[in-house]
Amino acid sequence: MTVSTNQLAGVPGIVSADELAVSAAYLANLQTSNGQIPWFEGGHCDPWNHVEAAMALTVSGHEAGARAAYRWLESAQLGNGAWFNYYRSERVQDARLDTNVCAYLATGLYHYLLATDDVDFVAAMWPVVERAIEFVLRWQMADGTIRWSLDSVGRPESYALLTGSSSIFHSLRCAVALGERLDVTRPSWELASGQLGHVVAHHPGAFAPKNEFAMDWYYPMFSGALVGELAEQRMMDGWERHVMDGYGVRCVSTNDWVTAAETAEFVLTLDAMGLTSRALDLFAVTTRHRRDDGAYWTGIAYPEKVTFPDRETTSYTVAAIILAADALTSSSAASGLFRHGVLDRPLDLPERDCPLTR
Repeated sequence: MTVSTNQLAGVPGIVSADELAVSAAYLANLQTSNGQIPWFEGGHCDPWNHVEAAMALTVSGHEAGARAAYRWLESAQLGNGAWFNYYRSERVQDARLDTNVCAYLATGLYHYLLATDDVDFVAAMWPVVERAIEFVLRWQMADGTIRWSLDSVGRPESYALLTGSSSIFHSLRCAVALGERLDVTRPSWELASGQLGHVVAHHPGAFAPKNEFAMDWYYPMFSGALVGELAEQRMMDGWERHVMDGYGVRCVSTNDWVTAAETAEFVLTLDAMGLTSRALDLFAVTTRHRRDDGAYWTGIAYPEKVTFPDRETTSYTVAAIILAADALTSSSAASGLFRHGVLDRPLDLPERDCPLTR
């Protein structure tokens, strides 16, 4: 039986409960009749951001919309367990298969289960999760990293990405937790997450260099691969480079372009680390991106203070804001999903020749 989620509580002085309800309604109205949640009206849909939007619908009282979003993924899943990168309505816009994109369903469904206790729906979706995770793990390499994608003709890329692998680490832990709730054990998934978590935490050089992107900075912390003193040190080391104090998080460190989604995700990261005061201060600056209709500008470039892309609002930006508000107010039973220590931590499994084991 589904437990109906309550209206999100407002974050005092930043965004009210009524404003969050308007944003949730804006997001729900973007959903198409087949269950897809595109970036914006008439735009494309990608499965990772689609899942993030479904998570936001779940905790804001739109559970039926969330279930429709997950059912669309069920209908669109390929025989190998994957999804294409971009869809526009029923057409495939980008045929690349991204492993992180494919893994994220596990995070979304475990989040849904925590929020609603709807075991029946999750059990019905379990075969979809199994196929997706098995697809992802086919591309795990000997050092524990996971190839980031297959191109449009099925050729695997030779390298892994730190952001993607960090997110996959969290998704694997969610998949294991989901299985345990359904009385299904997957030891191979636990071993894979232990290998992946080790390389994310201790061998950043194993990944393609993307240091200018904020997500490569905070995702090892956000995912829970880095915890404790290691996480706090990484946070402090990258703060000046990636955060414009008083404005938010730069998407790319070389440009003073602040994006609300990255800012909200970093708020979730700070909340995960128990740094509530810092999280609240940073969340407050996202109000500059808010529109009266509940949408949020994707980004603002400074010092010009112009929206970039020009006047663009995106579903994933609203979703990230809603999830951050939920975490900061503990409104739903799923609000702590990203907090360190909530999910069981896998074994730390270094590769055979890891210098840390000598």
